[in-house]
Amino acid sequence: MTLLHLQGLVAGYGPVRALDDVSLEVDAGETVAIVGANGAGKTSLLMAISGLVPLRSGQIRYQGRPLAGVSPHEIARAGIGHVPEGRRIFPYLTVRENLELGAVARRERAGLRGDIAAACDLFPVLASRMRQLGGTLSGGEQQMLAIARALVGRPRLVLLDEPSLGLAPLMMEKVFAAIASLGARGIAVVLVEQNARASLRLATRAHVLEHGRIVLSGAGDALAADPRVRAAYLGER
Repeated sequence: MTLLHLQGLVAGYGPVRALDDVSLEVDAGETVAIVGANGAGKTSLLMAISGLVPLRSGQIRYQGRPLAGVSPHEIARAGIGHVPEGRRIFPYLTVRENLELGAVARRERAGLRGDIAAACDLFPVLASRMRQLGGTLSGGEQQMLAIARALVGRPRLVLLDEPSLGLAPLMMEKVFAAIASLGARGIAVVLVEQNARASLRLATRAHVLEHGRIVLSGAGDALAADPRVRAAYLGER
């Protein structure tokens, strides 16, 4: 079942066109990777889906519902979680308070305790840090908190922007393992990630974005084997 459908998306900032005729689909429970160089429009794509960058033309449909002109708050309430680059946790709130804020957009808060427990099942270290201020966590723990906070909102789709940025290799592996498990929970993922090799390994489908346009699309493993992708994004010749 198609969960998210983008058709002919054009968006940008002032005179700058960050996205130019972008079309793609995300099915329920699948992981779709967006690969591209810095400035290609990857973050702008996620922000457009979340309603943070206004559309100039094109359509975004989520579960068949058009999202153009819908507020970011209502988009979150509809079931789209967004984990932005840089984590954006609240450093002077506790881990528990950060997690509770993940439920702000929900229409009801019943079951919040269970949702926090489920998020901590994915990232067990958070369960022992509930009273700790978010800003005192390590970088990897903060990334786990940011993802867990989004999951508390009960999303069907999560937008992940550079989840491994600045993480040590061991912590990176834990974060990628958690992302890989989201499909089994029925949660779809759109993944923007500097580690193209890891993102293509996780992805059922992937798209290469250049200068705001999709130039290549295919299964994650097929793009990982494509000589153009290997040369441009995987550092291979």
